[in-house]
Amino acid sequence: MERLWLKHYPAGVPAEVNFDYYPSVAALFEESFARFKDDKAYICMDKSVTYGDIDLMSRDLAAYLQGLGLKKGDRVALMMPNLLQYPVAIAAVLRAGFIAVNVNPLYTPRELEHQLRDSGALAIIILENFAATLQQVIRNTSIKHVVVSSVGDLLGFAKGTVTNFVVRRVKKAVPAWSLPGSVSLKAALATGRHKPLDAPDLQPDDVAVLQYTGGTTGVAKGATLLHRTIIANLLASEAWMQPGIKRKPTSGQLTFICALPLYHVFAFISCGLLAMRAGGVNILIPNPRDIPGMVKEMAKYRFHLIPGVNTLFNALASNPDFARLDFSQLRIANGGAMAVQEAVARKWLEVTGCPIVEGYGLSETSAGIACNPTDNDAFTGTIGLPLPNVEIRLLDDDGNDVPHGAPGEISIKGPQVMAGYWQRPDETAKVMTPDGFFKSGDVGIMDDRGYVKIVDRKKDMILVSGFNVYPNEIEDVVASHPGVQECAVVGVPDKNSGEAVMVFVVKRDPTLTKEVLQEYCAKNLTGYKKPKHIEFRTDLPRTNVGKILRRELRDEVMKKSA
Repeated sequence: MERLWLKHYPAGVPAEVNFDYYPSVAALFEESFARFKDDKAYICMDKSVTYGDIDLMSRDLAAYLQGLGLKKGDRVALMMPNLLQYPVAIAAVLRAGFIAVNVNPLYTPRELEHQLRDSGALAIIILENFAATLQQVIRNTSIKHVVVSSVGDLLGFAKGTVTNFVVRRVKKAVPAWSLPGSVSLKAALATGRHKPLDAPDLQPDDVAVLQYTGGTTGVAKGATLLHRTIIANLLASEAWMQPGIKRKPTSGQLTFICALPLYHVFAFISCGLLAMRAGGVNILIPNPRDIPGMVKEMAKYRFHLIPGVNTLFNALASNPDFARLDFSQLRIANGGAMAVQEAVARKWLEVTGCPIVEGYGLSETSAGIACNPTDNDAFTGTIGLPLPNVEIRLLDDDGNDVPHGAPGEISIKGPQVMAGYWQRPDETAKVMTPDGFFKSGDVGIMDDRGYVKIVDRKKDMILVSGFNVYPNEIEDVVASHPGVQECAVVGVPDKNSGEAVMVFVVKRDPTLTKEVLQEYCAKNLTGYKKPKHIEFRTDLPRTNVGKILRRELRDEVMKKSA
């Protein structure tokens, strides 16, 4: 297929990038630590750490982990929000030759157990706020080593002590926990300081990260991201960002507002690694739900880039204090993970003077593989053009290319695409074509310039504030309640989160209430997966072979809201 989009690339953006430039993500770290040693790398709660600081701390932690007897290729889970500890931990894991397993810190015990068992992780670095969750399931996993951190660990003695007191005693955000044999992050760093670090022989095709994502079966699967996969995405993203960064002169160190969680591949690439490559600084926002607090933090800096999702951009642009910030240096607001609404894009541009540049990517493609030009102010309503090294085809149900201008499943090929689902060749085979294209499950139309517009979703996946929610997983939880006979889950429009989860339930126990079911779901599902709407029914629509028709239920809801 002709890559017609190349004719419409912004000036200076190459069709291909040399993703062999770094043999591994660890090599990128090493280069940046040396080049930018004295420059700030991360700032969190007013505490800054330099590239040199990250170098030393990650070296010590890597040496400690190697000293436990872990071998190259062993999996180490990371379970923490945007704190200074995360960049130290991810650098340590990769520099030591291990595979990082990113874990959502808000996971319930059920969700955490599945991910740890599936990945076979032998060690975990976790924030104490979530240690009680690990305590409930650790005996059912292969975890042998636990490193526990506190929120204030890297904030300095005085500030760290006060912060930990407030988190533990005032906010009561640390449930009681007991993990015999666990060590504190500070103790691990101190121990590693006296141990050698054996630099592993990392190759481009070695696995770097397991990025877990849902599936049509409702079981979370690990997208296997190689070192070269991540480097390819990073360098293509960097090339794509240049026209937007350079369209006006910038001053000072390139500054990123990192509100998206670094355990999510979008932020890992667009904040963590892009800043690392450029010698930029990330302003870490541990809790982006606290919009007033986030705005107060942003007011301290002149920032250049802010990756985000539609809900975040909408909340910020609607905050009166946000409009008073200094946007003179803002060059790129990169929207992804969910569709950017035109009304939100218009409001954001009006407030900041900087357009939202919408892109598209998946965990299976190590983040972005398409984006609108970063030097363009126009809102296109599309996901833009394929990035360097990316090839996109639109396929019909038989795997054939659809006629130009017709809808087809967005299928992606390039070095950014995962090596497959971790130890699940059967699931990998379902999403990969024989010639190496990953079938996204999203249906799009490509215009004569190569711009792609998403028009439908082939899978029943629900997109809540940029997070994938799979109906089967929710249905499994709801159906396990003794008062439920059967159920069906669909996504319905929501003005705040794009979509929300709605469950239709046929009762087994006539006394079952919505409140009881919501409480049950809260114990078994992380926040964004919990049903926002529950409707009881006497029966559910079915096909002639008995399959529940989710689409029919969704269409009913859409008609009522029209």
